[in-house]
Amino acid sequence: MEKREEVIKLWFDMWLQKADLGILDIFADNVLYIEGWGPEYKGSEKIKHWFDEWNTRGTVFQWDIKQYFHKGNQTVVEWYFKNAMNDGRVEVFDGISLIEWTPDDKICFLKEFGCNENQYDPYQESETPHFKDEKSMWF
Repeated sequence: MEKREEVIKLWFDMWLQKADLGILDIFADNVLYIEGWGPEYKGSEKIKHWFDEWNTRGTVFQWDIKQYFHKGNQTVVEWYFKNAMNDGRVEVFDGISLIEWTPDDKICFLKEFGCNENQYDPYQESETPHFKDEKSMWF
């Protein structure tokens, strides 16, 4: 479990440092990575390309790990994320990643799920729901 948590922390640190500290070492060659809003990357080389390219367009400011859950060859990690894109857009949300591991502790599958950080009770003022009049985030 400790080795797997170190791998996950290293992946998050790479984003915070905007530096490839071993992408090809922590992902299996045939990995499948699915972002919470739809894009998927097949293969460790594609993940490396995405990482390098994305970091020319934005900066991750915060990616805090809240907790881990382990079962067999799977890990779920709960986290808090904040980034800013070069066009001024800021994204902040809570999320989890479902991760599957190879026998030698490389990531062979990763799927992200996101949750808007601006939660509210739509029934706070009446029995009829009142939803915020705002554009939904991508998830």
